[in-house]
Amino acid sequence: MLGLAKRVGARFLLTSTSEVYGDPLQHPQVETYWGNVNPIVPCGVGFGGWIGTGVRSCYDEGKRTAETLTMDYHRGAGVEVRIARIFNTYGPRMGIDDGRVVSNFVTQALRKEPMTVYGDGKQTRSFQYVSDLVEGLMRLMEGEHVGPFNLGNPGEFTMLELAEVVKETIDPNAKIDFRPNTEDDPHKRKPDITRAKELLGWEPKVSLRKGLPLMVKDFRQRVFGDQKESSTTTSSSS
Repeated sequence: MLGLAKRVGARFLLTSTSEVYGDPLQHPQVETYWGNVNPIVPCGVGFGGWIGTGVRSCYDEGKRTAETLTMDYHRGAGVEVRIARIFNTYGPRMGIDDGRVVSNFVTQALRKEPMTVYGDGKQTRSFQYVSDLVEGLMRLMEGEHVGPFNLGNPGEFTMLELAEVVKETIDPNAKIDFRPNTEDDPHKRKPDITRAKELLGWEPKVSLRKGLPLMVKDFRQRVFGDQKESSTTTSSSS
């Protein structure tokens, strides 16, 4: 894609990720922070033991490499580039079973299934509504600054707090199922968006409690619409 942008003189947008910061030692994360990513050793295994790959490294390092390539094309070949580091985003039309925490919680609560929380649920994330992200990307592409820019909502929630908001929105009686935590799961995630505010004139406007009901409405239609379609198909087969 960078080669194509070079050939046709296009402006190139890289949608990078907050995962470039890994399990951050700096909080909140600013764009100048280099990150804390495990590229080599499985969690709990020292260099004297078996050497493998960090279980999250392919995504983290893939995005970090993409940023490197993008900046190389910008500096070496004069390609116009823009880099956005996107934090957790949610909204209507997400995949119902895409494995992301907000869609997982919403789908499970709608289906009357326990919401799956990994570890003690005290790890934090920041959730931005999709329309805020789109606005940020448009301002980035239409502006004159390369980036990288953090695009995310600084509102920080633990997984348990997110589960409570989902319960308030869908079902106050929803249950939580605690599972062992995954390896290298970041403990904290919160963007410092000072740079985006100052250079792009951007900041998110939709809070989690305002945005989540819009997502739930869409998911409710699709989850129960799929069930109706399935039952209709079953009845027809019978």
